[in-house]
Amino acid sequence: MVEKFIPYVIIVIVILLLVMLSQKLKVAYPVVLVLGGLAISFIPGLPLIQIDPELIFIIFLPPLLYEAAWYTSWKELWKWRRVISSFAFIIVLITSLVVALVAHSCIPGFTLALGFLLGGIVSPPDAVSATSILKQVKVPKRVTSILEGESLLNDASSLVVFRFALIAVSTGSFVFHEAATSFVVVIVMGIATGLVVGLIYYALHRWLPTDANIDIVLTLTAPYVMYIVAEQFHFSGVLAVVTGGLFLSARSHQILSHRSRLRGATVWSALSFVLNGLVFILIGLELPVIVAGLGNVSLGAAIGYGVLITVALVISRILCTLGASVFTVFISRYITTADNRPGWRGPIIIGWAGMRGVVSLAAALSVPFYLANGSAFPQRNLILFITFMVILLTLVVQGLTLPLVIRKVNMEDPDKHLSPELQEVQVKRLLAEKSIAFMKEYGSPIFKEHEALRYMMAKYESEQHLPDEEDPMAHIAFRDAYLELLNRQRSWLMELNHHEDMDDEVIRKYLWLVDLEEEKHRVRYEHE
Repeated sequence: MVEKFIPYVIIVIVILLLVMLSQKLKVAYPVVLVLGGLAISFIPGLPLIQIDPELIFIIFLPPLLYEAAWYTSWKELWKWRRVISSFAFIIVLITSLVVALVAHSCIPGFTLALGFLLGGIVSPPDAVSATSILKQVKVPKRVTSILEGESLLNDASSLVVFRFALIAVSTGSFVFHEAATSFVVVIVMGIATGLVVGLIYYALHRWLPTDANIDIVLTLTAPYVMYIVAEQFHFSGVLAVVTGGLFLSARSHQILSHRSRLRGATVWSALSFVLNGLVFILIGLELPVIVAGLGNVSLGAAIGYGVLITVALVISRILCTLGASVFTVFISRYITTADNRPGWRGPIIIGWAGMRGVVSLAAALSVPFYLANGSAFPQRNLILFITFMVILLTLVVQGLTLPLVIRKVNMEDPDKHLSPELQEVQVKRLLAEKSIAFMKEYGSPIFKEHEALRYMMAKYESEQHLPDEEDPMAHIAFRDAYLELLNRQRSWLMELNHHEDMDDEVIRKYLWLVDLEEEKHRVRYEHE
């Protein structure tokens, strides 16, 4: 038992070393992890690593999607809803069609159904890869928002395409109107399932006597429950997790205590880091197994097919993003759009930021070995290899060149947002003004006479300046008044977040600081 566990500990340590190397090189860590896993796979005598697709779909995918949804800005998602929806659904369908036609035309033995199967596998860009790269370069907020929103939804549409293509290959038949109806049902009911399960978890958090540990464990179980329930009814588990995560995230300050939010953020940050690291390094480690399964197809031919499909994907995505920009200009004559002149710079960046990752690998690995009639699944090994090539090429080539593309395109921020520094100044000023007004309005002698008032007005200098409290009643009054002040500050911050010019990340930072201040205050007095 111990011998089986040791390799996983070693892999985690290797992940940490490679991530530190990526930080030193200033390269996005998914790129370094994939290349690192690839290099390790060539070490002589290393046991072959075989990935169970259910391991990725059940263990890895739900928490990674949930964490991404939890920290996605609902305000930005709604603002760019039309663009995000078109990228997540229409462009996925178009790229799947392009891959199907190219594969059917150029790869011997590939039917149109197999082409659609491959298209459904490789069509969704990976969220982690793009966002980790975008953090290292200056890019307009709208680009990041669109990419993050797209990546939350495109997994669902691609897996639905994959599911129906798999049925077509297995049965040899495909009825369009039945597939279209089922497509809508899978998506709509996936969203509904996420909302229903989210409401149940909302009730558990809101009305049961939970503490921080229970709250964190509940949030850890939520994505798995959402995903499994939806998949049991053959709905979209991905959309269920995303919908439920967005629903609960928007209400986190109603259902979670400050302590639950602080501790939960730490737990989820570490968990998502390890899961993402494991997925990307396993992609590299899987290569020998995939190559060994190519069979009659030569390695050179398989590499050529992988490069061909990758080029088709990249070109079709860029053309689609540019086409979406042209369509936006046209449709803005008849409806109100977030931007009626999106231009070409943003679409080029979004088009080039189409790196593939975990969902594509998991979908390819989940292709069955045999058809329903007992015969071998056609081209399974080649599908696996092409998927690996697409992931490797898009991560390495596009991932390493995306910062250069962003600099060359030189896109100015068309939204003219205030800088984060100026937004922070506004937040501090607003909190100071409203806090002083609240303390005056509160009317309690404790605020008029207590020496800690000057302490707070002087920006909480250092804790040794706090006076010793002699009057227990005054002490309790001060505590209650200060906690109420912190609650008011949360409300003011949430109201401020409705302003279009205010960045969610700035508000989230100050909400975290308020939670931290409450935690310090409660710990200081919890034994009294």
